[in-house]
Amino acid sequence: AGITTITMDDGKVNALSPSMQQAVDAGLDVAEAAGDAVVLTGREGRFSAGFHLPTMTAGTDEMRGLVGAAAELLLRVYLFPRPVVVACTGHALAAGALVLLVGDVRVGATGDHKIGLNEVAIGMQLPIFAVELARDRLLPTAFTAATMGAEIYDPEGARAVGYLDRVVPAEDLLATAT
Repeated sequence: AGITTITMDDGKVNALSPSMQQAVDAGLDVAEAAGDAVVLTGREGRFSAGFHLPTMTAGTDEMRGLVGAAAELLLRVYLFPRPVVVACTGHALAAGALVLLVGDVRVGATGDHKIGLNEVAIGMQLPIFAVELARDRLLPTAFTAATMGAEIYDPEGARAVGYLDRVVPAEDLLATAT
């Protein structure tokens, strides 16, 4: 057993589109078959901006399908039989922040990055699974501000409240996660 690295990179903001979710799921299949631990990362400066907005706004069925599939994927990562280290390369907003919360170990790159659950601030409701992930991983004293208050943090602030376990220079991120 070794390490499987899964890199989210759609050339844009790494939105959790159906195709991105399928690609991450396929990477998890490879890791699970090999008995590998996982490093889940994004491209420099962009970890994930959350759900794919064109799908979210296409209609109720599309939105429910996307969020439901994401919930299943997040639960799979959360319960993965081997360690999952999330290497946060940059901005992690909305569902991107949820990806952080499901990692066993979460390492973030230094930089002017925004990390947080901003759904309430943009008029969306946090799904119950998102609230429960936040309750599980974030400090109790930060929970209300991070969820209902839609507080956004820089990497050090994200470490202080529980989104990240460590913050390291960007050039050391992958080596540290690995």
